[in-house]
Amino acid sequence: MTWYKVDSLSDISVPFIKKVKAGSKSICLVGFEGKLYAVSAKCPHAGADMSEGLCVRKLIVCPYHRYTYDLETGKGGEGQNDFIETYPVEVKEDGVYVGVASIWDKLRQAFK
Repeated sequence: MTWYKVDSLSDISVPFIKKVKAGSKSICLVGFEGKLYAVSAKCPHAGADMSEGLCVRKLIVCPYHRYTYDLETGKGGEGQNDFIETYPVEVKEDGVYVGVASIWDKLRQAFK
């Protein structure tokens, strides 16, 4: 897994959603209820930019069709049968970092 610095330290007491780059990936960095989350910036259903959505009850809501995705697991709402990718987040003294696994990292994990 490669860790990318994506932001300087933000005030996570105020809810926010913003699109950031982690390597070649576009990711939504989400501050919600005092925690930071990182999820895919693209809705798998309609291709919408998730950073233009909103958060409700620890769910990110797609701005196009109001599909919802859990910020921790990426699981879509009931009946959706889809998900968005989630990424680990670490806050360090110099900023916020997001971990992005390569395809090889994912394959190694799948066969453990």
